[in-house]
Amino acid sequence: MVDKRTEKDVTNIIEGLRMNQDPRSIDLLEDVGTNSSVDAIRELTSRALVKKNQHDSLKVVITNKGKGINDMSTVVAMSTINELLSLDDKTEAMKVLEDTVNMHSDEEVRDNARSVKALMALS
Repeated sequence: MVDKRTEKDVTNIIEGLRMNQDPRSIDLLEDVGTNSSVDAIRELTSRALVKKNQHDSLKVVITNKGKGINDMSTVVAMSTINELLSLDDKTEAMKVLEDTVNMHSDEEVRDNARSVKALMALS
């Protein structure tokens, strides 16, 4: 169990990395956050990567097996999908989804991308 202070500190770090314009912030979020064993940290990290709304950050949560929309935790996956649906500008996310549907080697990842793309087209 994580105490409230630690939880707040982790949340602030993830939010700070989300706002950071340095491309290395995406790498840090991916390496540390999306690989965490704690669902809540993976959820916060995936949402932060979506909020960045950049090609590389979206690619992390859309194309990687076990991360973002492909996370084994339904809470993480659904939270990521909801964040994608709430984007004001869905252009880049739709491009990454389309590329994933057309070119990814893993059928499950392609199927998830296809489903999310259909949801985003309706929103």
